[in-house]
Amino acid sequence: MKKGLSIPFAIVALLLVFSPPSALAGSINAVLNGKSYHINSSHDWNEDNFGLGIEYEFEQKGAWKRIAMANGFRDSADAMSYMAGAGLQRRLFETDKLDQFYIYAGLSAFVMTREDVNNGNPFPGILPSISVGNSKFGANLTYMPSKAVEKFTNSQFVDPTVDGIVFLQFKVSLDQLLP
Repeated sequence: MKKGLSIPFAIVALLLVFSPPSALAGSINAVLNGKSYHINSSHDWNEDNFGLGIEYEFEQKGAWKRIAMANGFRDSADAMSYMAGAGLQRRLFETDKLDQFYIYAGLSAFVMTREDVNNGNPFPGILPSISVGNSKFGANLTYMPSKAVEKFTNSQFVDPTVDGIVFLQFKVSLDQLLP
């Protein structure tokens, strides 16, 4: 397994193994990385960020949802990138209708590797996120402000016009498939 891929998956595996049994009563989703949009960019970035990952939602108590995640995807420079982290999201809307439709917003903190950032070594990040879906399918939307783009990716040297990046992921519940 590639070094960059083993780090995120090892972190998530350790989180799940050392969690108390009651925390394992959550749900698991397969994450399909999809698209990005580089706002007002004059550069031709890769916006097809295909890749796979996993997202574990801990059992929810109250209005807050805790998430552990790891995935690999084609980044904006069309190279493989890997990330692992955790999120905390607050319920904005939830109903039993439409198969438990929900809207959550919060923050995701992570470590990530990219060939063109920090010599390929892991670096930390924290970004706002929104999650919309139901008990079977969903979508995650994350926004990276231009200041974060400049600080972590040095893209201001290549494209000073980018005003931020929006990422879209799709997720599918694996709960029906797992024992």
